[in-house]
Amino acid sequence: MPLRNDWKLQREGITVDTVGRLISKTLFNPALTLPLILLARFTQTGQSLASTNVQTFRYLKTLLYLGLARYVGAFLDNAVSNNWVNDKYDWRREIVVVTGGSDGIGGIVVRLLAERGIKVAVLDVQPLTYEPYPTVHFFKCDLSSPSAIVSAASSVRSTMGDPTILINNAGCARGKNILNVTESDLRLTFNVNTISHYFLAQQFLPSMIRENHGMVVTVASSAAYVTVPQMVDYGASKAAALSFHEGLAAELATVYNAPKVRTVVICPGYTRTRLFDGFDDSDKRFNYTLEPETVAEELVKTVLAGRSKHILLPAAGWYVTMKVRGWPIWMQYELRKRLVKLMKGWKGRQVEQPSEGKMDESGVLVG
Repeated sequence: MPLRNDWKLQREGITVDTVGRLISKTLFNPALTLPLILLARFTQTGQSLASTNVQTFRYLKTLLYLGLARYVGAFLDNAVSNNWVNDKYDWRREIVVVTGGSDGIGGIVVRLLAERGIKVAVLDVQPLTYEPYPTVHFFKCDLSSPSAIVSAASSVRSTMGDPTILINNAGCARGKNILNVTESDLRLTFNVNTISHYFLAQQFLPSMIRENHGMVVTVASSAAYVTVPQMVDYGASKAAALSFHEGLAAELATVYNAPKVRTVVICPGYTRTRLFDGFDDSDKRFNYTLEPETVAEELVKTVLAGRSKHILLPAAGWYVTMKVRGWPIWMQYELRKRLVKLMKGWKGRQVEQPSEGKMDESGVLVG
């Protein structure tokens, strides 16, 4: 399964991200605007055109400055978040742990890695839904149980060795409002979406710190930035997962002296998986429906690059979702009220929870 080329039209068709990508590679691309300005400055024809099109020349200079500012910002994001140090990954030796890797986005991530000969340990409560690859090992694990995590981690180490990459992908959602959510709902949601990240890190991070080499990937959500009615517990757990990522990155550099251990967080919007079956996807502009392959490929590309990164999908979310907290309070409140429509038809998939010993009555997907 080849990774999709960035120049190829995305699976979701022409979206605001398609337009944004085109603009960034043309109008805001200094490699295109700088030569035009140099021609206008140092060639007779260019000087003649610039003198007769003064306003156009000013626009061109503005585009150059904006493009340069964008590139400088991207350079600093990359350099600072990676502590100004480089590292090399030998993919014949790396060992990747993927939670919730039996199906959905996690299953696609596992297959993309395995097709490249990378060793993968899948931790999931449900069996693999695809034909296992020679480099893939499955370990049944109830991620809501700390003791099950300890046991599975021990099995991974004894079978495969010390993992160098941890992908916290597993997630669950209930889709209930605050007055209807039960104690077991809350505990499972937070245990899987947030608390398991801590126990998994405690199992696999020490060897990464010791070698000053490795990566921890957190799959959060755009719900970490914008709270949606009837999925408040899910949004809160994903906001906590985002905080885990941010705090872990800082601790690795300052507390554990492991600046080469990378941290990645990906915050996808609504994705066409059974976890959010029935979710309202009528917004085709900024918050369009993502295909699971799109999210998985973006995650795998980042892992293979071996660099820390903060990913928001759709990419237009950088200009909307991440900015919501800076809006006036009344605008934030109006937005949250409007978002109640998103969960009206939600009917997420059910799976059996070993820790509960029964099929849960509310929609849930772990993975």
